[in-house]
Amino acid sequence: MIRAKETITDRVMMIRPSNFGYNPETAVNNSFQRIPRGTSKAIAEKATVEFDNLVALLQQNGVAVEVIEDTPKPVKPDALFPNNWISFHTSGTLITYPMFAPSRRLERREDIIDTISKKYAVKRRYSFEMYESHDAFLEGTGSMVLDRVNRVCYACLSRRTDITLLNKFGLIMGYEIVHFNAFDAEGSPIYHTNVLMALGEDFVVICRAAVKNIEDWQKLSKHFKRTQKSVVEINQEQMNHFAGNMLQLKNKYQERLLVMSSQAYQCLTDVQLKVLSKDSKILHTDLNTIETYGGGSARCMIAEIFLPLV
Repeated sequence: MIRAKETITDRVMMIRPSNFGYNPETAVNNSFQRIPRGTSKAIAEKATVEFDNLVALLQQNGVAVEVIEDTPKPVKPDALFPNNWISFHTSGTLITYPMFAPSRRLERREDIIDTISKKYAVKRRYSFEMYESHDAFLEGTGSMVLDRVNRVCYACLSRRTDITLLNKFGLIMGYEIVHFNAFDAEGSPIYHTNVLMALGEDFVVICRAAVKNIEDWQKLSKHFKRTQKSVVEINQEQMNHFAGNMLQLKNKYQERLLVMSSQAYQCLTDVQLKVLSKDSKILHTDLNTIETYGGGSARCMIAEIFLPLV
């Protein structure tokens, strides 16, 4: 059973894709996506292999993975990124979120919630998806990077991360909201906070160059210092290789793990790796197809389960 003060978990949910592919609806504000060069079938097959390899890597290292199959119909090209539409919390709370792309709203499945609820204790549920009709969005732990111990929610504002919904989340869940603006090298807002920032128990990885406003950076720095996080700065190029999209977990032996893609691992410097591997075993695997056409990486593929077991 997960203790209330824990900030990392050894249980996760992942959705095995049925029709992974490039989604033009999400590409309008996800600059990490690339237009496909191969066939849709070949891309989907490669993505499934990459997904299976990540699941196997986690399981081999003592992480419990709840693997749920995507349904072939309706087609959901981004189904393997469940952390955007659902989150699970130690209080027994389950939250579902409003999604920017209409095709992604199909990912919210009651049968998945029913499956999880049979094994884990869901005491309360909040549904934010009604705000889609108001053109307001908050895409789960893509939009929000949560410091669960210190009850701080970090979020860069974008078309997919609405300030009003952030404040509503903070009120319901008892989190302090620390919002800021962040931009890619071309000056476009970064679509999700978790591609430029990752939190561990003792560290924060962040693309300092993406935070242009000095007051925003001072605000972030103050919170990092207060919560005793060592800051590992990555540059724009490293962010573009998904070095900000990593997730700290633990295994059944209470060992810390840091999960990322091989692309992210290979672009980090020896100094950065030394800091990140000090208290965590780094796990990485090739996710190139998923990253190239989906615009997300390892962290996006994992929905952490903090619910207590039934």
